[in-house]
Amino acid sequence: MRKFWKHVQSPRNLVIFESAARHGSFTKAATEMNMQQPSVSAAIRQLEDALNVKLFVRGHRSVTLTGAGIRLFSDVSKSLDDIESSVNAVRQMGRDEHVTLSSSSAFSYHWMMPRLQDLHEKHPTIDLRLQISDREPDLDFENISLGIRLGNGNWPQFNVVKLADEIIYPVASPRVMAAAKNLKSIPNLLHERLIHLEEPVRERPTWSQWFAHHGIHDRDVVSGLRLNDYALVLQAAISDEGFSFGWDHIVRPLIDRNLLVAKQDWAWTTGNGIYLVWSKRRTLTENAKRVRDWIIAAAGYEEGPGR
Repeated sequence: MRKFWKHVQSPRNLVIFESAARHGSFTKAATEMNMQQPSVSAAIRQLEDALNVKLFVRGHRSVTLTGAGIRLFSDVSKSLDDIESSVNAVRQMGRDEHVTLSSSSAFSYHWMMPRLQDLHEKHPTIDLRLQISDREPDLDFENISLGIRLGNGNWPQFNVVKLADEIIYPVASPRVMAAAKNLKSIPNLLHERLIHLEEPVRERPTWSQWFAHHGIHDRDVVSGLRLNDYALVLQAAISDEGFSFGWDHIVRPLIDRNLLVAKQDWAWTTGNGIYLVWSKRRTLTENAKRVRDWIIAAAGYEEGPGR
């Protein structure tokens, strides 16, 4: 870094150089930089002297880049664009106007999307941003307002509200369900093509665990289609690829639309839940509180006997 300062004298000279190269004019660069034209010329000369190379061929009304200037402009322009993007992103992170919700792709697609119109009608000025992640991001570090988590709810660093119990049952397209042979008993499902969810980071229940819950042990449950995203799993099920897990809170709208058919009498209530979480270390903005309260109301979860 010390050599860098020695070579360019001042980082401002690089900014002035980029403007002059982009416009092909010291005069236009001066206007953009709110400087006098002689000051632009002096900054370019200082940079050329520091690098010991000519960057421009000076003409009467314009300037053109030399070979060295073209090389420097390419890298400096890209670097300044990257810096500008980062600055804009950080500025946006510090604004109160937007609210970020981190969740899985399936929750965003199948739970949030059908309800967004209601949110917009109730809170038309809120800028909600859905962040899909294949992991559980650090809400504080990434400045995320709210998150959706599946688990036992024991996260000391978060405030938590349960949105639904984790209830899983087999689902398939109407065609696959109708073609399935003798699904009067759970063991016969082993003869059907199963779709497996294998997320790279999150732990999710497996077919083997589902069968074990129903008293079926020591069976080979490894064949079938394997996908690493639950939204893809559901799309595969809708596309007649076999039976998949149906997380109740996600698949109910798909069942209502007859895109999927469920064996709900074979449900497994795991004891875990789907939770809305937010950091205990940061105070939610007023808009984030409104989104939080709207999600809780939309979920309509009431804990009680039999749930």
